[in-house]
Amino acid sequence: MEAGGGVKNVVTYLELQQPPAPPREPQWKIIMVASIAAGVQFGWALQLSLLTPYVQLLGIPHKWAAFIWLCGPVSGMLVQPVVGYYSDNCYSRFGRRRPFIAAGSALVAIAVFLIGFAADFGHASGDPLGNSFKPRAIAVFVVGFWILDVANNMLQGPCRAFLADLSGGNARRTAMANALFSFFMAVGNVLGYAAGSYTHLYKIFPFSKTKACDVYCANLKSCFFLSIALLITLAILALTMVHEKATTPSTAEQTGDEVDGGKKRGGVPVLGELFAAFKDLPRPMWILLLVTCLNWIAWFPFLLFDTDWMGKEVYGGKVGDSGLYDLGVRTGALGLMLNSVVLGFASLGVEFLGRRLGGAKRLWGIVNFLLAFCLAMTVLITKLAESTRRHIVTSNGITTPLKPVAGVKVGALTLFAVLGIPQAVTFSIPFALASIFSSKHGAGQGLSLGVLNLAIVIPQMVVSVLSGPWDEWFGGGNLPAFIVGAVAATA
Repeated sequence: MEAGGGVKNVVTYLELQQPPAPPREPQWKIIMVASIAAGVQFGWALQLSLLTPYVQLLGIPHKWAAFIWLCGPVSGMLVQPVVGYYSDNCYSRFGRRRPFIAAGSALVAIAVFLIGFAADFGHASGDPLGNSFKPRAIAVFVVGFWILDVANNMLQGPCRAFLADLSGGNARRTAMANALFSFFMAVGNVLGYAAGSYTHLYKIFPFSKTKACDVYCANLKSCFFLSIALLITLAILALTMVHEKATTPSTAEQTGDEVDGGKKRGGVPVLGELFAAFKDLPRPMWILLLVTCLNWIAWFPFLLFDTDWMGKEVYGGKVGDSGLYDLGVRTGALGLMLNSVVLGFASLGVEFLGRRLGGAKRLWGIVNFLLAFCLAMTVLITKLAESTRRHIVTSNGITTPLKPVAGVKVGALTLFAVLGIPQAVTFSIPFALASIFSSKHGAGQGLSLGVLNLAIVIPQMVVSVLSGPWDEWFGGGNLPAFIVGAVAATA
């Protein structure tokens, strides 16, 4: 009750302190900038659906695979506040946010190239073929993955801050802009998961299949080629059509957008600004950060291992066997696509749902109970899959499991789809509240969103470090981490 009251107080406090709205920017500008999220999320969807199985194919065991995902939280904790601070204080003639968006897009292209060709680089450097441990390919992959997560954080923070700038401090337009960002994230998810579930995509790029890169690897590589093309296209369109007014120290001080309160640029280190932001946070915002933290403890285990769960627990496959596991992973990618369709429609209806259900407090509470229920249902679906598993005995006497019955598959896909509803709230409400609060207090949008991002990446780091050993302790499956997520969502 206390956490919910805190969120309600944030909403009430912000709504009562609306200043006169500045001249409105055209709606199409907000849509153009928000559309960049589709390009970013295309690549992120590929990470979520295909990379956990891919790193295990490179020879990294399940219990260590989660540590690879530390790249995202660590880079988010360091990069997004730093990028937010310097974008708030950027006086380039191209604007404050656009240079960082352009640099992030270029880094994404480099990172995707390294990830896609990691197996080829590794083999050329001496890695063996087959399912054995490939240290050189893993090294290239990890470098590319770190660059990719740094680039994604360089993109997302300035994009959301740019949307807040275009909204002019108006609470309704800020909420709408974040809902559009969430909608385009869903569009990117649909494209990414659809590409990930299509098994013959590599035929569009025949050169992608090599001696070191099998069909699964070639499909992943081809998906990344498409993601680069989409992101670069959307970024170029947005950056050329939506212009920022060049900011100078004097104009930043007059508008209150300079995050160091009028001191000379560089007078206060970025970490000092970050700690100062925490020190000055009122209690309702601390509650908002706490709710966001628990929310992401609930989400991240499933986001990490959803397709792996489909391949192992639901389909009964084993990593490296080109059969049931790969089929389960592709079915999981289809489930994530259904999830994204629901996410897209739910994102457009978040404001309506909030009004009908009595505000952000009640909406956020309801969807977290829904999230907890869905995560708990993974146990039931897994047990049903195991109890109804059919087997076939081959001519040489080997017992081979068959794919699950239709009811189990439908239940798993329905779970993926329903999770799109709480995900829409998670992707919009916290960011809108943080942006509105920043506008009311004259704080820098970039730094404020960086503070909120800490409440997202710190739980992700905890989950990344503990989920693999935790699952291994209980037998090596994915269910223990999902149960912890259900408890966090209930809390």
